[in-house]
Amino acid sequence: MSIAPTPEPPATPSPPAGAALALDGVRLGHPDGAAVPGTVTLRIAPGELLAVVGPSGCGKSTLLRTLAGLLPPLDGQVTQDGEPIGRPAADRALVFQHDALLPWRTVRANVELPLAIRKVPRVERRRVADDWLDRVGLGGHAHKLPHQLSGGQRQRVQLARALAGRPRAVLMDEPFGALDAHTRAGMQDLLVEILRGTGATVVFVTHDVDEALHLGDRVLLLGAGQVLDVRHPREREAQHAPATAELRRRILESL
Repeated sequence: MSIAPTPEPPATPSPPAGAALALDGVRLGHPDGAAVPGTVTLRIAPGELLAVVGPSGCGKSTLLRTLAGLLPPLDGQVTQDGEPIGRPAADRALVFQHDALLPWRTVRANVELPLAIRKVPRVERRRVADDWLDRVGLGGHAHKLPHQLSGGQRQRVQLARALAGRPRAVLMDEPFGALDAHTRAGMQDLLVEILRGTGATVVFVTHDVDEALHLGDRVLLLGAGQVLDVRHPREREAQHAPATAELRRRILESL
């Protein structure tokens, strides 16, 4: 008598590798408006979290929109994995300060949206959305509408929606800026937790120097044209270390 081998469980798809982003001699600005002074030349490694700080008007949000493909550079070239970025793409997700959830869609339906646009089957959309809602601690809120949630909860939904499509790059424009200090710290920790293992490259714009030092592998001082390495990213106890204090001083001076 022969015994049939036990079938192996289906393999869980590995997360996509993070995108390599690059700007070469890029001049930022709107075609019908003023240009941001100077040019930007920068390499962002796959899987890196680059925090971006700088004074108001230095082009932080413009940089994100250029990387997203929403705004063409006035000069120079922006690439992903060596290919020019000329338009938005599903593997680059934007996360804003204001959650931008669709008020008439439930929490689950909002998270499903990028998958629906890509015509992912309904059963799979629901499975992925429910998984991400569980990961951000909102598994019991799938049926609610956005106005029934707190500001921090809505930002969790926005984060789940951005990551549900398994992007290779996540571009975040002060996503926690409108939250109170306690909620903001919780969102920072949640971001660290759920990005671990996704492989995504993250560009994170913030006005908060301590947030930049906590989250970033490197910090780009956009107005000053400097990039600083962070010795202990994502370790809260490192905020009192001499090396962190020196980085904080240099960043504050640049602002």
